[in-house]
Amino acid sequence: MTHDHRPFGRLLTAMVSPFRADGSLDVEGAARLATYLVDEQANDALVINGTTGESPTTSDEEKEQLIRVVVEAVGDRAKVVAGVGTNDTSHTIELATAAEKAGAHGLLVVTPYYNKPPQAGLVRHFTAVADVTGLPMLVYDIPHRAGVPISTETLVRLAEHPRIVGVKDAKGDLVATSWVTSRTGLAFYSGDDAMTLPLLAVGAVGLVGTSTHVSGAGAQDMIQAYDRGDTAGALAVHRRLLPIFTGIFRSPGTILVKAAMNAKGLPGGPVRSPLVDATEEELAQLREDCEAAGLPL
Repeated sequence: MTHDHRPFGRLLTAMVSPFRADGSLDVEGAARLATYLVDEQANDALVINGTTGESPTTSDEEKEQLIRVVVEAVGDRAKVVAGVGTNDTSHTIELATAAEKAGAHGLLVVTPYYNKPPQAGLVRHFTAVADVTGLPMLVYDIPHRAGVPISTETLVRLAEHPRIVGVKDAKGDLVATSWVTSRTGLAFYSGDDAMTLPLLAVGAVGLVGTSTHVSGAGAQDMIQAYDRGDTAGALAVHRRLLPIFTGIFRSPGTILVKAAMNAKGLPGGPVRSPLVDATEEELAQLREDCEAAGLPL
């Protein structure tokens, strides 16, 4: 099956969901943050309601509200991809249907987590979700969170579906990725900021980032340099941004991204339990990492 080489552009950020001080959803803040990410951080698309967006602790109603407000804010100049994956196929289908109605341009569906389905179950799950909307879909392969990898053969089978167009790849297995990119037309997006350049070398097309809340413009430059054949330039940007590519994950990415947004006067707010807000020590380390990457907070 032939798909669009780059269905969501080069750079996507998995956007945090801004909350007010009392923990309620900051709808106006979400629109403002989305605008900043597209207009100032060079994002071609945004992922809403991913794990970085605290999807485990936002309600279905909040998820739909976030999609609508972000589509309204930036949907004329960036794609909006809705995270709809859960470990329950029927609930995932409900979220996918609601996301399409809310105006999303695509779906991100993570491997069902904790219940560890066999590969046949993964094929059935992803196919069932892809069947219910007209939206292009990325599958999200993240074994260290889901507990099970999506195998090469499973990805090759899924590539036959006309609406399964790509993979957010956080597996960290360059050989497995090489086999899939050589056998399918799936668009691979790095799901780990620091792995973007190595993945580009084996056929990936871009990044779904976390540190890109602050490093997006640089990450876009890196990918474009690689596309031009300027591998030395791409490597130089990779090395410059490495302190924040990796530093944003010293704690769960959501915690440190929200700390960074708050420090920059942008919408972030607190995290919801069971996450906890960054400590003063963590914020100080984050400032050091940003400084080292040439991106002072």
